[in-house]
Amino acid sequence: MKLREVQRILNDLFHQPLRYGQRRQLVFWYDPAGEFSDDVDDLQLDGVRLWKLTTHNLFATKYELEKRDPTSSFLIYAPMAKPAPARDWLYDQLQMGMEFSTDRTTAIMRELGVTGGALRRVFHRYDKFFNNKQRFAAFQAFRIETYDSAKVDIAVLAVLTHCSLNKLDEVVKSLLREAAAGSDRYRQDIAKFGDPSAFWQLVGKTYGYHRSERSLSDLILFFWITTLADSAPDLPLPSEWTDYVSKRPANVVVLMNQFMNQPQDQGAFRQLSATAATTLRLERHLTAWDVRQFLHADVFAAFDRALIRRLVDQLTAGVEQFADDLQMIAARRTLHWYADYHPAYAALRQAVRLFQLDAEHRQFIPEAPAYQLLQNYVHDYYRFDQAYRQFYTAYDHWQQDDSLIPLRRRVETIYRKHYLQELAVKWTQSCKRAGGRWPIASVPQQTNFYREHVQPFVNKGERIFVIVSDALRYEAGQSLAVRLNREKKGTAELAMMQSTLPSCTALGMPALLPHRLLGYRWGKNEAPAVMIDGMRTSGTDNRQTVLRQCVKASIAVRADDLRELRKEEMRQLVQSTKVVYIFHNRIDASGDHPASEAEVLTATTQAIDDLTGLVNKLVNNVSAGAIIITADHGYLYQRDLLQPSGKLPKVSGEALLVNRRYLLTEKATDADGTLCFSTVEELANDPPLHVTVPNGAERFMVQGAGANYVHGGAMPQEIAVPVITFRSDRHVVIRQVGVKLMSSLRKITNMITFLEFYQSEPVAEKVHSRRLKLYFIDADRVPITNENRLIADRTAAKPAERIFREKFVFKTKHYERKATYYLILEDEDQTVDKVYERIPFTIDIAWVDDFGF
Repeated sequence: MKLREVQRILNDLFHQPLRYGQRRQLVFWYDPAGEFSDDVDDLQLDGVRLWKLTTHNLFATKYELEKRDPTSSFLIYAPMAKPAPARDWLYDQLQMGMEFSTDRTTAIMRELGVTGGALRRVFHRYDKFFNNKQRFAAFQAFRIETYDSAKVDIAVLAVLTHCSLNKLDEVVKSLLREAAAGSDRYRQDIAKFGDPSAFWQLVGKTYGYHRSERSLSDLILFFWITTLADSAPDLPLPSEWTDYVSKRPANVVVLMNQFMNQPQDQGAFRQLSATAATTLRLERHLTAWDVRQFLHADVFAAFDRALIRRLVDQLTAGVEQFADDLQMIAARRTLHWYADYHPAYAALRQAVRLFQLDAEHRQFIPEAPAYQLLQNYVHDYYRFDQAYRQFYTAYDHWQQDDSLIPLRRRVETIYRKHYLQELAVKWTQSCKRAGGRWPIASVPQQTNFYREHVQPFVNKGERIFVIVSDALRYEAGQSLAVRLNREKKGTAELAMMQSTLPSCTALGMPALLPHRLLGYRWGKNEAPAVMIDGMRTSGTDNRQTVLRQCVKASIAVRADDLRELRKEEMRQLVQSTKVVYIFHNRIDASGDHPASEAEVLTATTQAIDDLTGLVNKLVNNVSAGAIIITADHGYLYQRDLLQPSGKLPKVSGEALLVNRRYLLTEKATDADGTLCFSTVEELANDPPLHVTVPNGAERFMVQGAGANYVHGGAMPQEIAVPVITFRSDRHVVIRQVGVKLMSSLRKITNMITFLEFYQSEPVAEKVHSRRLKLYFIDADRVPITNENRLIADRTAAKPAERIFREKFVFKTKHYERKATYYLILEDEDQTVDKVYERIPFTIDIAWVDDFGF
């Protein structure tokens, strides 16, 4: 170092503000090699006395500093080695002042503001680390206020592992991410520029890792097994794993909780979790454990797979522990791997629902007149079809393995043989007793739809939107009504009407339009076409023509075309209109094509999404006040291929129309296994036509693929059509349930603390659930506990059944008794201000580790 640089640094030191209790600056310069002994007199230091120290003037120096001149600033130059504190006559003066040195270690300490020599060895150990401007700048950027050896060690490690925070947890997570990526750069840098032994000492003291075989791969097993032991305390761990369980697990639990839940770390966590499971041969041990013992453990995906296998085995074996099964599925909802296995869990929930219905009815549907049986369907039996649809919607999204195949087979057996077959028999008997009359008496009819549902709005001068969704059967309409009541500002009322026979698009769509005469017309070499008062009805343009014959200010539009319009374009389209018919086709478009027939149940669920979005668009873009959603017909569907016993031979004789589910003929038929209905009360044809349908859910033999999805017949699933009347009301308030901390005590006294939270009210139509993340932070907003997820979605009326008990594990560290810490309730559904509540706490833990970080 040149004399000019030395002079600059010394002047900077002497011009620093005096610390508390100081009257002047004392700077000691030990120069063992005497490099500057000839140059020190040339230094120009303003207002500073130069004093040269020798081995013979120690007492004189002390006397000069303390008695003769106690106010002047001194540069005390000593061309000798610095003595040990016990033999240093001037040690007390050195403590009051500062040390200057031209060696690298001292220069680094001085620039960092580290006084005294206590940490000199620590900094000297990292001489190679600090011999780099970028590393020094990164270290300095941490702005450490008070230094100790641990803070220096951690800051060095943080720089070498490219951490933005000088926290050991961050260093470890950085090393874990690197290990998951198959890289070794950070560990090599620690070995080259840092101190591996310091790292392992920190890890041992912080996490309790003291195994003789110290390696990152071994540390990973230690973290995973410790976390497993904490989350599954009743799990009998193999004896060879016990040495991997920390005796002080709190810091491990918090670290792992953050590592698995932070988005930037989840990929690394999953990679390491899979590797650890393989190393531990986890699958071999799973067969010996009860799933209840690891029900709340989530460090390994194998636990979810094991629970799914167990539930599948139990349900396929006919074990009826439905409430217990649902509770176990619910227990996994807040854990890490749930999203990956959500389709499987959703399929299991719907299978449980289907099996519960089967258990309630005991494979028996009582005989009743057709009217009563149809009422029973829309109030009860439709739930079988709904559960079946929702099961397959989830099942078809499950792509990981074949674990659900046995469950699917059981679902098919229950649905087809226990329910569909039983309903078909009873329904056929009721229709036969009705003497071939159609429609069923006292049931609202599709042919009266316009007069009964649309005309009242027209009469009042109120604009009405009618959405006709092709093949939206009753169970799907019920799901849609529930969703609209839950999500939209307004009310949705669900009713049912009986569709035309045959229950097909060609007849069902015209039946929904205003008309006096509805019937078939055909000619030589011309297929029958449905006419309204002499007008054709196929296609959107023809239907609009029919509408305008009744109400001039009417339009008909396809939902796909409407979806492409901007807000202003929509307003222009419906401006001055009174009746708007919107034709939506998602379900039939999928089911009527053999290539996509298997996707029809998923398409039904997607149709519910479409229709919800369409209602939202109409309300928001054109201020729709009233919307009616209905369908032309329903459908029958089963996933398994039909056996020949489920198909009837073609009925002899000429037919105007032939379908798997109906024949339209001019004359009545009388074939075995069929029902024949006259259209005299439904259509204007004279003489009346006749519709022949197979008994129950059977099909006529027709060439070509596509026998699983059918409609046109007389089963309740085909002819029970939903009518949903939605009225928008902007004054309706939609809110989420409140969640409150129950305890009034705001002090933490244990490293493991349980807190109870209360859901303020049951979830209902306009009262939605709330999803929260719960954790504690310190004054610097650094998390100090694990993170809990709370899903407040309980519908129980009793307050005691809406209480949640959550476990918080606090990091082992020093907590200031007078400091304020915060319990954070973070709303996962919010995108901007996520903090739902911030509750101040004090922490007074009797014993914690004295390692200050």
